[in-house]
Amino acid sequence: MLPLVLVAALLLRSAQASPVTASYVPQRVFDTRQTGFSDFETMLADLARADAVFVGEQHDDPNTHRLELAIVEGLTRRGVSVIVAMEMFERDVQEHLDHYAAGAITEEQFVRDSRAWPRYATDYRPILEFAKANKLPIVASNVPRKVAAAVGKTGLSAVETLGANRRLAARELHCPTSGCYYDRFVAAMGAHAGSSANFYFAQCVKDETMGESVADTFHQTIGRVAIVHIAGAFHSDFGEGTADSARRRMPGRRIAVVSILPVADIDAAKPADTDLKRADYLVFTVRSKQ
Repeated sequence: MLPLVLVAALLLRSAQASPVTASYVPQRVFDTRQTGFSDFETMLADLARADAVFVGEQHDDPNTHRLELAIVEGLTRRGVSVIVAMEMFERDVQEHLDHYAAGAITEEQFVRDSRAWPRYATDYRPILEFAKANKLPIVASNVPRKVAAAVGKTGLSAVETLGANRRLAARELHCPTSGCYYDRFVAAMGAHAGSSANFYFAQCVKDETMGESVADTFHQTIGRVAIVHIAGAFHSDFGEGTADSARRRMPGRRIAVVSILPVADIDAAKPADTDLKRADYLVFTVRSKQ
């Protein structure tokens, strides 16, 4: 029998090597259509009836990513056929996504070849591993960043020079230089507003491509399905950007928008008047301390 002191030391070492992550994620759900607080399960029951759910995230917030996984898990638990689509992977790495999901390549190969984001291991790996384990299709929805960068330099004409790679961007590009989304983008650019025209077109190409990816996936799938698209909140807030791109391509289908909002004090969280049009559901969570 091992001495108690040695047993305690081994347990301590194990705990230090495998830190426990709390399963509970603090959150409060606000239903903007009912203009009142609801709860996470009620939101899931409603989202289960949507054809596409656009979840807007804050890229640098761990609690946000845990709630995204909770949405995918919750819809799957309710028997919904879920497809996960992500801004974080670009159309030209779809093959690598498929190979990894099928177990044909190692995770190391996948991370390298898919150009995974720097915080992949902590932020997005849990979602992909859940999808992989439950055989949920995963869609690389975004335009390759090199294409977006070229548009940012020379404008929309860069897309038409892609030749055989034209399929990597949306077939049709609707990029009006007026309206609420354009104004919001220019305001967000701040001091760079004077040179924002091509930057806006690069943003628009991303939105159009991601929205088309969702719509194409929906139309190509047989049977009832809900596509959960994960991207930065700016892309779908107020039903604009990517959400609008999909809506135009999915007439008559229900598009739901969720915006996750990290705050310092969740008990004091209350949507501003402008937030009531931000999404169908506002999910407040405690801003994680990095």
